[in-house]
Amino acid sequence: MISPLTVAADAAPLQLGLPTIRFATPADDAFVEELQATAFGPGRFARTAFRVRERFPIDTSLSLIAEVNGTPCGSVWMTPISVGGIDGYMLGPLATHPDFRKRGAGKLLAKEVTRIALERGEGSFVLLVGDRDYYCPLGWVPTVEGAVQFPGPVDPKRVLVYSSDPTMAARIAGPIRAFGASRVS
Repeated sequence: MISPLTVAADAAPLQLGLPTIRFATPADDAFVEELQATAFGPGRFARTAFRVRERFPIDTSLSLIAEVNGTPCGSVWMTPISVGGIDGYMLGPLATHPDFRKRGAGKLLAKEVTRIALERGEGSFVLLVGDRDYYCPLGWVPTVEGAVQFPGPVDPKRVLVYSSDPTMAARIAGPIRAFGASRVS
């Protein structure tokens, strides 16, 4: 089967200065670590979202890299999770190098990794903690404030969800658990 990223890349010629997306490889690990240090600083390890990723590993098959003219400039990860017995994913961290901001790489990464994850049919939502002004125009909607329980403090106004189910934002509630937790007795 041909990757949807390959099809998209083959369908149109590269345009100078515009971001393209590809799957991450182990060779990208050092870039991603350095990018996250630049974007989030040493405080990134204290963030609640980091606590989630510490407990539940990212899905490396859902790790993407953005490039501009062949130069890596952004990355995104996805962590499989379950909330209230519903399986889904937590997006993040999403980072773009400061030298490449305002070119659309971050939004392209967020949309593409969300599309790929949900098309698998294994999860029903993508959750994140982020700015409404950035993510809501891309299709994310606020959850019921305080309904999703994180392993640490988060601003409940920044908890957003993306789903093809229009009732998901109102229904998703409970602590974040391991993906597949609803199937374990």
